[in-house]
Amino acid sequence: MTALRSEVAKAVVGQDAVVTGLVIALLCRGHVLLEGVPGTAKTLLVRTLAQTLHLDFKRVQFTPDLMPGDVTGSLIYDNRTAEFEFREGPVFTNLLLADEINRTPPKTQASLLEAMEERQVSVEGVPRPLPAPFMVCATQNPIEYEGTYPLPEAQLDRFLLKLTVPVPSRDEEIAVLQRHAEGFDPRDLSKVNAVAGAVELEAGQAGVRTVHVDPKVSGYVVDLCRATRQSPSLQLGVSPRGATALLATARAWAWLSGRDYVTPDDAKALARPTLRHRVQLRPEAELEGATTDGVLEGILNTVLVPR
Repeated sequence: MTALRSEVAKAVVGQDAVVTGLVIALLCRGHVLLEGVPGTAKTLLVRTLAQTLHLDFKRVQFTPDLMPGDVTGSLIYDNRTAEFEFREGPVFTNLLLADEINRTPPKTQASLLEAMEERQVSVEGVPRPLPAPFMVCATQNPIEYEGTYPLPEAQLDRFLLKLTVPVPSRDEEIAVLQRHAEGFDPRDLSKVNAVAGAVELEAGQAGVRTVHVDPKVSGYVVDLCRATRQSPSLQLGVSPRGATALLATARAWAWLSGRDYVTPDDAKALARPTLRHRVQLRPEAELEGATTDGVLEGILNTVLVPR
């Protein structure tokens, strides 16, 4: 993890928490939604991660006129053979960057659902498996921005984590300017070395599966998720799928921390990025200035932690 962070830092200043979140998602075979204002290096971050893990990478710019076939691929008629042949779309890769996913209408957003859940694409009734590992990293502009569409709840639930990419601090921003002044080109990642690959990633996934979970910790995760369903500030609480996701990310965090058992603190640490996109505020709570992170913070402070 230290070596990976060091390589990513050659291209991206700061954002350690986001890098850790992306690695956790890879270890859990999940997908990530990145949210931040334009210009915070979201695209560069994902591209650099692919380079450090020696993974195939493709990027799709989501626009209002993007069609589902532009993502998944489609059947093309071949005049020479007089037959239809399947031409793979950009989804056939290891790491797919769905850039500004909420700038395209829901129909095209939904074209990723099967790929994210089943890790396959069906065209004309024929399922076509995607390569392994496969992860969708979708970037999203804040919904208040002009020309954005909200993601459907079913698709939001498919994302393991929603990571907020913050604007860099003053010192970090100065470091970014210095790099550019010294000739750094974000399109050239030749100085970033691969420190692991698909085999090491698979071994890491197997390691996470061996992390022991005490029934008390499982009970704590369930209590957290059930509390979101009873919160007066929320109109939509966390589903059982969300509880499963929280336990998975907590186990991955425990494994990255060098432990073979998961603690309630692991669940606490990953609760906000794992649950924030699975809950929905009531309009009246939103008008009063409540935020999903604030509500989750309150729940984390009130649910009894097992000893």
